[in-house]
Amino acid sequence: MLLICGMIWAGSVFAQSIQYMVFEFIKVSNEQLFDYIEYKDFMEKVYRQALNDKLIKGWEYWRVQNGEGQSNYQCIMVTYYDDPVKMMNGMDDETIINYTKIAYPHLNDEQVRTVFQQALGIRELPMRLYMKELSCTQDQFQFKPGILASFDLMKAVEGRYQDYEKAEIDVFKPIHQNKIAQGMMGHWSFLRAALPQGSEASSTHLTMNLFKDYVQFFNSQEYEDMHQTAEQRAAVNAGLNSRDQKWIYLATLENVVR
Repeated sequence: MLLICGMIWAGSVFAQSIQYMVFEFIKVSNEQLFDYIEYKDFMEKVYRQALNDKLIKGWEYWRVQNGEGQSNYQCIMVTYYDDPVKMMNGMDDETIINYTKIAYPHLNDEQVRTVFQQALGIRELPMRLYMKELSCTQDQFQFKPGILASFDLMKAVEGRYQDYEKAEIDVFKPIHQNKIAQGMMGHWSFLRAALPQGSEASSTHLTMNLFKDYVQFFNSQEYEDMHQTAEQRAAVNAGLNSRDQKWIYLATLENVVR
């Protein structure tokens, strides 16, 4: 009996654990896109070593299909952590170099450092967002290459910060959960900026909307709840008016470490 209770308790703690994520929106010149393919495969091996050492919980590389914003980003890297300190510390250059040595044992020290410097030189400095997950749907969605994601960057209307968060969790989350139940969506996650921000911040929140393929994605766009009451429609409109949807990036998952 004690063993069963302990297993249930441990599972509950894991399910309720807070997740922290770093989003890196990366721009690569057209001339270097081919070289960057090698870079992402290199980074996958490095982050797999970091996962083995429990520095991270996971890592993903997404290829951007389209987007709106201040820059034209070609890819998005997402790194998962189980606490904010690990997230902020990240991995310094020496740690990455040491993991590179493990991933590429046939290279000597000089070759490893050359590969590392060449990889960094391919990309421009990324736009980096440090986020804390506030809520997500209950589902069994599998993260595997080929799935689609819509990364929606939001900015809460000034003075309506709490109204917006309440709307996402109490109003929009059930809608996404219903889509998942009907096979029109895979997963939804709502995140808030983990660091203090001023009023001039370009975004304050982010939602991840995941789909298994384009068929599911376009079916989701056509979703309409025919049983929605007037009160529920009013709540949806109030929620929409509590935030500004700044940018949307549609991307395909190419590399994943779990």
